[in-house]
Amino acid sequence: MDLGSFSVSLAVKDIAASRDFYAKLGFEPIGGDVEQNWLILRNGDHVIGLFQGMFDRNMLTFNPGWDQQCNETATFTDVREIQKSLREAGVEIINSADESGVGPASFMITDPDGNPILVDQHR
Repeated sequence: MDLGSFSVSLAVKDIAASRDFYAKLGFEPIGGDVEQNWLILRNGDHVIGLFQGMFDRNMLTFNPGWDQQCNETATFTDVREIQKSLREAGVEIINSADESGVGPASFMITDPDGNPILVDQHR
Protein backbone atom coordinates (compact mmCIF):
# COMPACT_ATOMS: atom_id res chain seq x y z
CA MET A 1 0.00 0.00 0.00
CA ASP A 2 1.47 3.34 -1.07
CA LEU A 3 0.51 6.05 1.42
CA GLY A 4 2.22 8.86 -0.52
CA SER A 5 3.91 11.82 1.11
CA PHE A 6 4.22 12.09 4.88
CA SER A 7 3.98 15.10 7.16
CA VAL A 8 3.18 15.94 10.74
CA SER A 9 0.21 18.24 11.28
CA LEU A 10 0.67 20.30 14.42
CA ALA A 11 -2.19 21.84 16.40
CA VAL A 12 -0.63 25.17 17.39
CA LYS A 13 -1.77 27.92 19.75
CA ASP A 14 -0.08 30.83 17.95
CA ILE A 15 0.63 30.24 14.26
CA ALA A 16 2.97 33.24 13.93
CA ALA A 17 5.06 32.16 16.92
CA SER A 18 5.20 28.59 15.59
CA ARG A 19 6.15 29.80 12.09
CA ASP A 20 8.95 31.88 13.55
CA PHE A 21 10.19 29.02 15.73
CA TYR A 22 10.31 26.50 12.87
CA ALA A 23 12.01 29.10 10.63
CA LYS A 24 14.91 28.97 13.10
CA LEU A 25 15.11 25.23 12.37
CA GLY A 26 15.33 25.93 8.64
CA PHE A 27 11.68 25.39 7.69
CA GLU A 28 10.26 27.64 4.97
CA PRO A 29 6.60 28.18 4.01
CA ILE A 30 5.51 26.32 0.86
CA GLY A 31 1.74 26.65 1.17
CA GLY A 32 -1.19 27.74 3.23
CA ASP A 33 -2.32 31.11 4.50
CA VAL A 34 -1.44 32.49 7.91
CA GLU A 35 -4.62 34.64 7.75
CA GLN A 36 -6.63 31.40 7.50
CA ASN A 37 -4.61 29.91 10.39
CA TRP A 38 -2.73 27.23 8.45
CA LEU A 39 0.73 26.95 6.90
CA ILE A 40 2.74 24.15 5.34
CA LEU A 41 6.49 24.32 5.97
CA ARG A 42 9.39 22.38 4.43
CA ASN A 43 13.01 21.74 5.27
CA GLY A 44 14.44 19.41 2.60
CA ASP A 45 12.13 16.39 2.51
CA HIS A 46 10.69 17.16 5.95
CA VAL A 47 7.21 18.67 5.92
CA ILE A 48 5.13 19.97 8.80
CA GLY A 49 1.75 21.67 8.79
CA LEU A 50 0.81 24.31 11.33
CA PHE A 51 -2.92 24.51 12.09
CA GLN A 52 -4.30 26.96 14.62
CA GLY A 53 -7.78 26.15 15.92
CA MET A 54 -8.45 23.38 13.39
CA PHE A 55 -7.43 20.20 15.22
CA ASP A 56 -7.53 19.11 18.85
CA ARG A 57 -4.28 17.14 18.64
CA ASN A 58 -1.17 16.75 16.55
CA MET A 59 -1.55 14.09 13.87
CA LEU A 60 0.31 12.14 11.24
CA THR A 61 -0.75 12.92 7.68
CA PHE A 62 -0.31 10.89 4.50
CA ASN A 63 -1.16 12.18 1.02
CA PRO A 64 -1.63 9.44 -1.59
CA GLY A 65 -0.67 10.59 -5.07
CA TRP A 66 2.02 13.03 -3.90
CA ASP A 67 5.74 12.66 -3.31
CA GLN A 68 7.57 14.51 -0.52
CA GLN A 69 7.96 17.58 -2.76
CA CYS A 70 4.15 17.74 -3.36
CA ASN A 71 4.54 16.57 -6.96
CA GLU A 72 1.93 14.21 -8.36
CA THR A 73 3.16 10.64 -8.69
CA ALA A 74 2.56 8.60 -11.85
CA THR A 75 0.88 5.81 -9.88
CA PHE A 76 -0.53 5.62 -6.37
CA THR A 77 -2.90 3.64 -4.19
CA ASP A 78 -6.27 5.40 -4.11
CA VAL A 79 -7.44 6.51 -0.66
CA ARG A 80 -10.55 4.32 -0.99
CA GLU A 81 -8.39 1.23 -1.63
CA ILE A 82 -6.29 2.04 1.43
CA GLN A 83 -9.42 2.51 3.53
CA LYS A 84 -10.92 -0.77 2.31
CA SER A 85 -7.70 -2.68 3.07
CA LEU A 86 -7.49 -1.23 6.56
CA ARG A 87 -11.16 -1.92 7.26
CA GLU A 88 -10.69 -5.55 6.12
CA ALA A 89 -7.68 -5.78 8.47
CA GLY A 90 -9.91 -4.76 11.38
CA VAL A 91 -8.84 -1.12 11.69
CA GLU A 92 -11.66 1.20 12.77
CA ILE A 93 -12.19 3.98 10.23
CA ILE A 94 -13.18 7.40 11.55
CA ASN A 95 -14.69 9.97 9.15
CA SER A 96 -14.60 7.51 6.26
CA ALA A 97 -14.27 8.37 2.58
CA ASP A 98 -17.16 7.53 0.25
CA GLU A 99 -15.89 4.36 -1.42
CA SER A 100 -18.11 4.86 -4.47
CA GLY A 101 -16.41 8.13 -5.43
CA VAL A 102 -13.26 9.09 -7.30
CA GLY A 103 -10.79 11.92 -6.88
CA PRO A 104 -10.09 13.82 -3.66
CA ALA A 105 -11.18 12.15 -0.42
CA SER A 106 -9.91 11.47 3.07
CA PHE A 107 -10.41 9.31 6.13
CA MET A 108 -8.99 9.15 9.60
CA ILE A 109 -7.85 6.37 11.91
CA THR A 110 -6.17 6.32 15.31
CA ASP A 111 -3.24 4.21 16.42
CA PRO A 112 -3.40 2.10 19.62
CA ASP A 113 -2.28 5.11 21.68
CA GLY A 114 -5.01 7.37 20.31
CA ASN A 115 -2.78 9.31 17.91
CA PRO A 116 -4.83 10.48 14.93
CA ILE A 117 -3.70 9.57 11.41
CA LEU A 118 -5.19 11.42 8.44
CA VAL A 119 -5.04 9.91 4.95
CA ASP A 120 -5.86 12.84 2.69
CA GLN A 121 -5.84 12.47 -1.10
CA HIS A 122 -5.92 15.75 -3.03
CA ARG A 123 -6.31 14.38 -6.55
